[in-house]
Amino acid sequence: MECRDGAVSYLSWALIVGGVAYLLEQTRRHTPYGRYVEPKVRCCLAGPGWFLQEVPAFLLPLLLLLFTEEPHTEPGTSRYWTGRTLLLCTFMLHYFHRSFIYAFLTRGRPVPLSIVLYAAIFCSLNGLLQGHHLLHCARFEDTWLTRTRVAAGLLLFVVGMTVNIHSDHILRSLRRPGETVYRIPHGGMFEFVSGANFFGEIVEWCGYSVAAGSLPAFAFAFFTICSIGPRACQHHRDYQRRFEDYPRSRTALIPFIL
Repeated sequence: MECRDGAVSYLSWALIVGGVAYLLEQTRRHTPYGRYVEPKVRCCLAGPGWFLQEVPAFLLPLLLLLFTEEPHTEPGTSRYWTGRTLLLCTFMLHYFHRSFIYAFLTRGRPVPLSIVLYAAIFCSLNGLLQGHHLLHCARFEDTWLTRTRVAAGLLLFVVGMTVNIHSDHILRSLRRPGETVYRIPHGGMFEFVSGANFFGEIVEWCGYSVAAGSLPAFAFAFFTICSIGPRACQHHRDYQRRFEDYPRSRTALIPFIL
């Protein structure tokens, strides 16, 4: 896939550079979210906070999809259109779940307003980037290699999303409504890594990147790794400090490696 839209390229590289900067920042201090929120910081409830910050990444691509006409100028273009729509709907599926399901189930701590604002801006820009690129820039070659890559990427996405949703369910089950205590999670990928939910999300977006085979998709996957990968390592160290009986066989993010 090739993109000749300068704005798409610039924004994609901005994501890559921003990911590196965010990674370096997290080596110096914790992101002020969840267990790391400082006292007296202005916050909103977790459910509304997650909804407000995630929903732009669903609504903006949806609007692009609804108001972009299917092209009829090239032979076989409908097949390309179907591929674009499938990939964009894959992207939107994650954010539909985050906005309309996860946000109303979460039992997490209140979210700082600054985090909600920054996340909403990011989701808006990224939603426009992925949607615009797939609908207006992307060109798919109809070859067995392309079809194999897309199928493999979508399979990886489904596996990652399944791990992510299951891990979130395990974390929610550790708390009763209104509780903010921390307990050791067990089951699923938590038997191997402390950041099972982060691992699942990273696998999701790596799968999306493989399926799309584009700079914007790679940039998003790279930013995801840089932003939530360090958080998994921070959580791992926090679990080890809190619990003397924390399983020593677990790694932070990548089973048996990291």
